[in-house]
Amino acid sequence: MYPDLAADLDQLPALLEEARQRAVGFLAGLDDRPVIPRQADRPTPAGPLQENGGGLRAALAEFDERWEPRLSASAGPRYFGFVTGGATPAALVGDWLTATADQNSNSSLDPAGQHLERETVGWLRELFGLSSAHSGTFVSGATMSNTVGLAVAREWLGERLGVDVAEDGVAALGRVRVLSGSAHSSVSKALSVLGLGRTALTAVPNLPGREAVDVAALERALAETDGPCIVVANAGTVNTVDFDDLSAIAALREQYGFWLHVDAAFGAFAALSPEHAQLVAGLDRADSVCVDLHKWLNVPYDSAVQFTRRRDLQARVFQNAAAYLGPIGEHPDLVHLTPENSHRLRALAAWFTLRAYGRAGHREIVERCTTGARALGEAIDGLRLLAPVRLNVVCFTLAGDPTPDRLAALAAELSGEAFLTPTRYAGLPALRAAFSNWRTTEADVRRTAEALAGTVRKLGTD
Repeated sequence: MYPDLAADLDQLPALLEEARQRAVGFLAGLDDRPVIPRQADRPTPAGPLQENGGGLRAALAEFDERWEPRLSASAGPRYFGFVTGGATPAALVGDWLTATADQNSNSSLDPAGQHLERETVGWLRELFGLSSAHSGTFVSGATMSNTVGLAVAREWLGERLGVDVAEDGVAALGRVRVLSGSAHSSVSKALSVLGLGRTALTAVPNLPGREAVDVAALERALAETDGPCIVVANAGTVNTVDFDDLSAIAALREQYGFWLHVDAAFGAFAALSPEHAQLVAGLDRADSVCVDLHKWLNVPYDSAVQFTRRRDLQARVFQNAAAYLGPIGEHPDLVHLTPENSHRLRALAAWFTLRAYGRAGHREIVERCTTGARALGEAIDGLRLLAPVRLNVVCFTLAGDPTPDRLAALAAELSGEAFLTPTRYAGLPALRAAFSNWRTTEADVRRTAEALAGTVRKLGTD
């Protein structure tokens, strides 16, 4: 064995303890750490890979010096950019144990990981109010979840048209039409990957002043569509967390016979809150559903789940024939259900946090985040809300002269205290704050509101 490897193996308990101490120190310092460190502070180049690395302690020392100070506080309570959760204590332990056990959970030849994933998917299905007609599979994120769901939809189109897309290719379908009101950018990406093309996506008008689709306009588009098509509905849009009327859209399916895919990447978590559960009424009627878990479930990246009612079509798309793999059968191994032939046991972190905190614990996180978003929306001074705070996102702009440069300057000046991401809404450049971290408290909301007000005043006098 290579000497440095042998030495690290001999000292592994002590080295893991050193890593544990670093992790505890990092988490303990999240509140005081700059949320986004200064981008100009870049490390000096490391040079070429050394012939002899010097072992784990040497790597830890260089990490401490060159990289740890430059990491963002994305695990912390005021990282409001994108829709980023943290890692609950239980999820963090689950992720550590995932790396320790290093399971490839795709095959029934080594089945424990598959059984654990299926149990976890069952809990998640119950959490989101889905029936047992939905089967689920873990994937790496919402983009992959949307891609898998739309791949199953593509196969369904072939079934309706009497062709086998998995065998004969997407050209057998001819022109495909995908209808949506405010589709996430990952939908276009998925259509490109799947060979359907970005131009397959047709934007349907939304309700006035909303990001929710106009159901009457959708029905008109369906009536004009020649042959079966796909509808992508939204349960929580990125800018304003708007929700399509899922029940009304599902009712249209009875007449027009389309595949209903629902992008509920973080909006599905509304089901946990009695105050907001009506937003996802009808979710169970979807043919496929995307839910991202490293958002509001607060498990480490990367983790999402994909649900569908047609596991048979899913297996037809992703089946992998090899002598060392088992048959597909009635309950296909996970290797036959996603593009990945192997994946880490990412379900374990989700299993741990669900087992540790249950429905009530995760409901409290959702309700605290929505309360915090509402409070920030009410507290902003010198700024203009662009949409109601429907769930967990605050979308706003400057009250006067909201140019992209001024908003970028505001976000940059604020980034040590809180991180916000830019967007455009209703034709205006804007910023958005997304609440999804389990650590965020009322004190963080006040601190953010005060920092925003101070930054706006500063920009006004510069």
